[in-house]
Amino acid sequence: MLLKLFFYGVILLIAIFGYRSYAAGIQTLRVGDAAPNFTLNDAKGKTHALSDYRGQYLVLYFYPKNDTPGCTKEACHFRDDMSQLEKLGAKVVGISVDNSQSHEKFAAKYNLPFTLLADVDGKVAQSYHALTNLIVIKMAKRYTFLINPDGNISKIYTSVNVSNHSQQIIDDLKALQNK
Repeated sequence: MLLKLFFYGVILLIAIFGYRSYAAGIQTLRVGDAAPNFTLNDAKGKTHALSDYRGQYLVLYFYPKNDTPGCTKEACHFRDDMSQLEKLGAKVVGISVDNSQSHEKFAAKYNLPFTLLADVDGKVAQSYHALTNLIVIKMAKRYTFLINPDGNISKIYTSVNVSNHSQQIIDDLKALQNK
């Protein structure tokens, strides 16, 4: 009986904190807003900041976890479409709460030619409203932000289909550049 009460109490706490995380993550960034600044390290310890990408489009994508099926598929599609993205003047940067060593292994395993940044405390993901925080578990949501050369948000993707997301970005970049 006591074990059953404990189990239901834990489930209730997870539900409460999950809802708080969901409610806090309701999108408040909008197209046209300045992209929140960030300074994070890549797999080799090199520091990257939003300002490093001024003058070009930036595909800033948040993803839950290295080497999981959906995240791998998404990363490999970006890898395979890299030449098209670069022709459109875009850089790709992935961010998760995984550490730099995990990023290094993931990038090497799948030959990823773009930067992966370690947001181990989740502060950057939080600033983009792309963090699920269940106290004991922090994970980036699968959100992408297309940031224009001036550092403003041009597109926000909160419902990402990993099978066609890279192509969606390419199509949107073409449309933005043809305006």
